[in-house]
Order: sequence, then structure tokens, then C-alpha cells
Amino acid sequence: MADHLEASVTLPSDPASVSAARSYVVGTLAEWGLPSDTDVADTVRLIVSELATNAVQHTFGQSPTFTVDIALHHDEHLRIGVTDSHPRFPKRLPAAVQQDNGRGMVIIRWLTAECGGRLRIRPTREGGKTVSIELPWTLPTAPVAAGQQEP
Repeated sequence: MADHLEASVTLPSDPASVSAARSYVVGTLAEWGLPSDTDVADTVRLIVSELATNAVQHTFGQSPTFTVDIALHHDEHLRIGVTDSHPRFPKRLPAAVQQDNGRGMVIIRWLTAECGGRLRIRPTREGGKTVSIELPWTLPTAPVAAGQQEP
């Protein structure tokens, strides 16, 4: 595979774009060798859902679009970032038992750490922010058929 792969898509800040962002990322990663039916793909799908949902719900109409960037560096590190033009950084909200939302960043942080990755939030030059995760890139190995030995 190449030393560096990148892909990007800009979508309207609309609830329907969350599904489009998920599909775009999972499809791109499948092209790069990560089957969409793996645990890692499921984790990435959930992280992208939370990142995109935050970009749509918490920019209060001040970011008409958001951009999803994906980069694979040297077949070792996968970075996925969501950039919007709203200047406010995400805040960890107290999670009330009956609260239906406000746990997105907690979910993202936990899933990222569980995979051995890290979460970053950085301001953009234009006054917005990028929330990104970096994960180790590991492709699943093919199962060994019964009666065969591993090399």
C-alpha cells in the first residue's frame, strides 16, 4: 500500500449527512483494505457517527457544512477528523440518567482509547475546529481453515 493515503468529503450540516459521512468513511476504508464487517469498522462507524452528529447538532446553524478527512500514514496510523466552522470547542456535559444526549465526546474518547488511539481537538485558521481521532491501523488477519497450520 502507499505511504500516505488521504480522502475528504464536505457535507451540509444536516442530520441526513451523518449517515453519508459514515458510509463515506467505511467505504473508503474498505477500499484501503479494511472490510466493513469487522469490529474495527464498527468502532470507526460509531466514532464517525458521533463526530458528525456533534458537527450537525452543536454548531447551532453557524456552520453550514462540515468536512470529514481521513488519512492513513505508512500503514500504521489512521486519522479521522471532522472540521466545522463553529468556534466553540466541545464540552463534556454532566450525564444525567434521563438525558438523551451529551455523551458523544465521552463515547468517542472511550472508543478511541479502547483501540489504543487518541483524541485531539484543534482550532482551525478560519476560526472553527477539528475534532480528530488517531488509531493504530491494523487489518484483520484471515482465519486459518481447519486442518491448516499457520506459517
